[in-house]
Amino acid sequence: MAERRLRRWRPVVAGALVGFGLILLAVSAPPFWRETQREQVLDVVLEQIADWRSPGPSPRLAIVAIDAASLDAVGLWPWRRETLARLIAAVNSAKPAAIALDLLLAGEDTRSPAALARRLAAETGNAALAALAPTLEDGDRMLADAVGAGPVVLGWVIDPQGRDAVGAVPILTRPGVSLGSLWRERGASAPPASLAAAAAGSGTLSLPGDDDGVVRRVPLFVTVGDESRPGLALEAVRLAAGASGYLLSADPLRVTIGATTRALPPHGLLRLVPGGPSVPVIRAADLLRDGADATALAGAIVFIGGFAPELGALRASARDPLTPSSVLQAQAVHQIATGVMPVRPDWAYPVELGLALVVKSLAIAMARLWRPAIATAALLGLLALVVIGTGWLALRDLLLDPRTPMIAATFAFLATSLTAFSESRWREARLRRRFEQHLAPGVVERIVADPGSLKLSGERREVTALFTDIEGFTQTTREAGPEQLVAVLDGYFEGVTRIVGAHGGMVDKLVGDAVHALFNAPFDLEDHPRRALACAVAILDWTETYRATGLAAAIGLGRTRQGLETGIAIVGDVGVGAKLDYTAHGEAVNMAARLEALNKELGSSICVGPVAASRCDPALLRLLGTVELRGVGPVAVSTPI
Repeated sequence: MAERRLRRWRPVVAGALVGFGLILLAVSAPPFWRETQREQVLDVVLEQIADWRSPGPSPRLAIVAIDAASLDAVGLWPWRRETLARLIAAVNSAKPAAIALDLLLAGEDTRSPAALARRLAAETGNAALAALAPTLEDGDRMLADAVGAGPVVLGWVIDPQGRDAVGAVPILTRPGVSLGSLWRERGASAPPASLAAAAAGSGTLSLPGDDDGVVRRVPLFVTVGDESRPGLALEAVRLAAGASGYLLSADPLRVTIGATTRALPPHGLLRLVPGGPSVPVIRAADLLRDGADATALAGAIVFIGGFAPELGALRASARDPLTPSSVLQAQAVHQIATGVMPVRPDWAYPVELGLALVVKSLAIAMARLWRPAIATAALLGLLALVVIGTGWLALRDLLLDPRTPMIAATFAFLATSLTAFSESRWREARLRRRFEQHLAPGVVERIVADPGSLKLSGERREVTALFTDIEGFTQTTREAGPEQLVAVLDGYFEGVTRIVGAHGGMVDKLVGDAVHALFNAPFDLEDHPRRALACAVAILDWTETYRATGLAAAIGLGRTRQGLETGIAIVGDVGVGAKLDYTAHGEAVNMAARLEALNKELGSSICVGPVAASRCDPALLRLLGTVELRGVGPVAVSTPI
C-alpha cells in the first residue's frame, strides 16, 4: 500500500522538483544575465501592447539630421561653429517650441578667424593681432547669439574626469524626496561658459546602455557631484512648456513641469517603449541652403543631432541596432508628454517568484488530475492568463517579467506528465504481464485502457470456477522422460488456456497438471455459467484429440477431468510485496475442486454443480445423480450430454 502511494506521488514530486529547480536557477543566475534576459522580454511585452494604449495628446516633434548627405554637402565633421550658428538660426526662424542640441560643443572655438587671431596673438605676443581679433568673425560669439535668440537647450555629458561647470536649472523639492538612486558621477564635459550662459536650458546627452549594450532608458535626472541635473529630453519639455524649473514631490515620487505632473522612477531613468512615434526628419544641409520645407518645425520640439557614423551618435536600441540618439531623445519627450512612464516596482521580483510557485503548483495539479489533452489546453490557458496579466499591468506602466512563472509552470507540467506517462507505461506493462497469460486479449486491452475499472484490492462477486486435472498424471511422470513431459505439458497448457480465453474466462493459476479458471472475473461476463460449460466441453474435445497424437500418445497422457460450479467468491490480490496473485476464495471454488475429483468415482469427465446447472440450458445436461459431499451435504451432479 505504501509503495502504491509512493508511485502515485512520484509525478507530483518530479514536477515540484523541476519547478523549484528552475525557480532556484532564476534566483541564482548571474545578475547581468538575468537582467539582460528580463529586459529583452520586457521589450517584447511593451512592443506588443503598444497598440492597446489609448493615445494621449502628443507634442509636435521634429529632428534636424546631420546625416551623410549633409556632410557631403557642407563638409566633414566637426563643422565650424559659424555653420552651427546658421543652422540653429534657420531652425529658430520657423518658430519652434524648443530646440535641443543633441551635440556636445566642448571647449572654445579654435577654427573661426577670431579664434585663429587670438591664438596667434597669444603665441607671438603681437598686440595688433590681439586687437584685430574682436573685429573678425567669431564662431563662439555667433553661436552664442544664435543660441540666445531662441529656446535652446545645450547638451553636456557625464564624465568622471570632466571639470566643466554644468548650467544650473531650478529644482524645487518637497519634504520626503530622496534622489539617492540617480545615476551619479563626479564630473561632466560641457560647452564653454559663454555658450552655456546664452542657452535657455542645459541637459545631459548621456544615454546609459544595459549589459547587452542596448540603450533602453533616457535620463530624466542625474547627479553630477552633489547636484541634480535634468536630461536633455526633460529640459526640452520644460522649455516648450515655458516652465522656469522643476518641482519634485514624494509618495509617490513625481516631477511637475508647468501644468504637467509625471511619475519619476527612483533611478531617474525613463524606460523607453520599443517602436516610438514617427518623427519628421529634415536634413541639416537642406535648411542651410534654404531648400527645406520648415513647416514641420513650427511649434515643435526640435532635436538637432547626428545621423552619420562620424558624429558618434548612433546607439543600439530595441527598435534598431543603429538608432540616432536624437531619435531616442525625441521618443522620451513623446512618452513624457503622453504619460507613458513604465517602471519596474520594488515588489516585482518577489511577486514574480510567488506567482511562479502558484502557477507551477496549478500546472502540476492539471497534469496529474486531468487527461493530457484537457491538461495541455488548461496549461495553455493558464500561460495565456499570465501573459494577459503581464500586458494588463504594462498598460498601467508596471513591468513584471512573465518568464519565471511561465518556464517553471511549463517544465513542471512536462516533468509531471512525463513521469505520470512512464508510471502509466510501467503499470500497463505490469498489468499485461500479470494477465496476458490468463485472459483473452480483448480483456487485457480493457484492463490496460482503464486500470481503475479493475478492483485488485478485493471484492465480493459471483463467479463460475472451472478446475481441470489429468487422470493418472502421477504415474505418467514416473514413466515419461523429463523433456518429453515438459514438452507435452507446454502444449497442453497452451491449448487449454487458449480455450479458456476464447470463452471469456481467466486462468487463475496452473498447479502441477491442473488448470484453475474463473469466469466473470475480473470483469462482468454475461451468462458466465453457460460460457464455462461450453469451455469445459471444448477443453474435453481438444484434450482427447491432443492426447491421442504425438508425444502425448507416446507417454500415455490421461484424459482431462473437469469440475465447475457457480457461486459467490471473494476475488482480489493476495500475497506479499511484489509477489501478488489475483485469485478467488469461496464455496464455489471449493465445490469446483471437489467436483473435479468426483469424476473419478462417477467415471465421468465433467461434473457440473447444481447452481451452475440451474443457470444452463437443461437440454445440454443430464443428471449423474445425487452425491453426499462432506461439509456440504447431498449435491445433485450433472454432466454435458
